[in-house]
Amino acid sequence: MDITNGKNQRGERLRAILLGFAGKPTVLEEAERLRAQVESQVEVVFSDFTGAKDLSSVEADLVIVLGGDGSILRAAHQMGVRQLPVAAVNLGRLGYLANVQPDELVELLSDYRSGAAKVVEHLMFEAAVLRNGKELVRQLGLNELAVLAGPPFSIISLNLFVDDEFATTYSCDGLIVATPVGSTAHSLSAGGPILRQSMQAFALVPVGPHALTHRPVVDSADRVYELEVVEMNPGTSAVIDGRVLAELQPGDRVRVAAAKSKFKLIVGPKHGYYRTLREKLGWSGSLKRG
Repeated sequence: MDITNGKNQRGERLRAILLGFAGKPTVLEEAERLRAQVESQVEVVFSDFTGAKDLSSVEADLVIVLGGDGSILRAAHQMGVRQLPVAAVNLGRLGYLANVQPDELVELLSDYRSGAAKVVEHLMFEAAVLRNGKELVRQLGLNELAVLAGPPFSIISLNLFVDDEFATTYSCDGLIVATPVGSTAHSLSAGGPILRQSMQAFALVPVGPHALTHRPVVDSADRVYELEVVEMNPGTSAVIDGRVLAELQPGDRVRVAAAKSKFKLIVGPKHGYYRTLREKLGWSGSLKRG
């Protein structure tokens, strides 16, 4: 979106959607405290603290999210295919995406209005479950698609196909297909690599693989990935960003491919990629200059 003197293309004051999840501590308090400061920069035209409202028809120029990365994922799902630039305020614990502190929000909005802040686009994906060749359900995701064993938690078997080419069979507790944004979430805890968030790639990470030779793989986002269920448990499910997409049956295929929609994050000039990793991952060390 083009911005001129803090206004949108129609010459109007920038319009914002204010989001958060009231079930999280301090969200409503911070929303009340920050409301006047936010409205000094933009016009708040809609707000939702349930995390459930459909935002696809709300006319706005940006979204302000108060919370943690879970709130960001919720907001991305609420926006659907029409993704607006997001100013993400961290009220959670880690906050890889929500890396702006509450008292930095006004400065970020001011930088965005003036053009000093940039909008970074991040890979999103679409996942679909196919049964007997027919599509059962399809959904947009930001972090990851995971096929997880579920109760009674025995090892499952999954065939992986990449662009219709058979790659391997995993015997494992699950398999994660993560975007670069999702590479610092469940994928990281399962031993997956950290991908720079601007990369156009997926990380395929087995969870508890039976064979030690099955290691994480990084491949291009312009390919189509299919996970075929060979052996499963009654509770085996496909999960997108922590939400169950569908319970699976033998022979089902879960297809993952890059989406046309991109997640758009507003990033201020003070927030670099490695600064975020240092702060969130607790990397130690100091720079020594000779």
